[in-house]
Amino acid sequence: MLTLTVAALRRGALAVCVLDDVDLVPVPDGLLLTGAVQVRVPWDECRQALRGADPECPEGRRLLTAWLRMRRLLADADSAAVAAGVRPLGLPVGHVLHPGPGWGATVMGGALDLGLGFIGLDQARAEEVTAIAPGVWTAEGTDVTTYRSGATAYLTAMAHLAAERRMRSLTDPLRPMGDCDVVTLLCHRDFRTALAGPVGGMVAVGVPMRDRGWTELRRVDPAFIVTAAAATDAHRRGFDRPLLITTDEVVMVAPGGRPGQNSLADAVSDEPWRRPVLYH
Repeated sequence: MLTLTVAALRRGALAVCVLDDVDLVPVPDGLLLTGAVQVRVPWDECRQALRGADPECPEGRRLLTAWLRMRRLLADADSAAVAAGVRPLGLPVGHVLHPGPGWGATVMGGALDLGLGFIGLDQARAEEVTAIAPGVWTAEGTDVTTYRSGATAYLTAMAHLAAERRMRSLTDPLRPMGDCDVVTLLCHRDFRTALAGPVGGMVAVGVPMRDRGWTELRRVDPAFIVTAAAATDAHRRGFDRPLLITTDEVVMVAPGGRPGQNSLADAVSDEPWRRPVLYH
């Protein structure tokens, strides 16, 4: 694991200050976030925020920036203002944006976690929901359970709307609803029921990016899901293999097979009606 020295942390903090416009001053024992309420962030807390990432690389800077911005917001805003920005957020287990163990609850099946995020934390991406590491709430002395009920209610409302949209058009691609992307919607039982059916059904779904999904996989080239996931930026990427979804579970299919090779091995069809299905 990378050893995070104070010198490296100082350089990373300077990058956050200059490039991400976070007002801070390095002090001997950590960082001082300046403002109406001054917030002290010890070096050990900075290390916790970085989770072993290099503070001078883009990923480390992203992690430290999100942590410091949330610390600043929790110190400045009242509970009502914080609650207004808290959102549910679903992420694949092991995703680059996943804050790690303890962040959220795992949906049955082991492929997907549901935790808390905050919308508009990055002003340059005002519509993006940022995952909030559990240590931020602890460091600020905030009881996170205060905000879970609101996030759950929001997810329920968006899942109901997405389920109604799904029932109106069963062949359309899956799309976000409100501030919940497709991966987040899959965390709710009502949306999964709309996909799989109410009585013991199961459906195969491809979600190669977080904001799009496909259910008519028999009409999709077998290599599409793998290829689309590989071509998508890591932050926007969803699942790199298809999912099997029931009312209760979200399971990613086992790795293996050669979908790309199988697709390339298909002969060109002489039947015009088949060409859009196989090669469009």
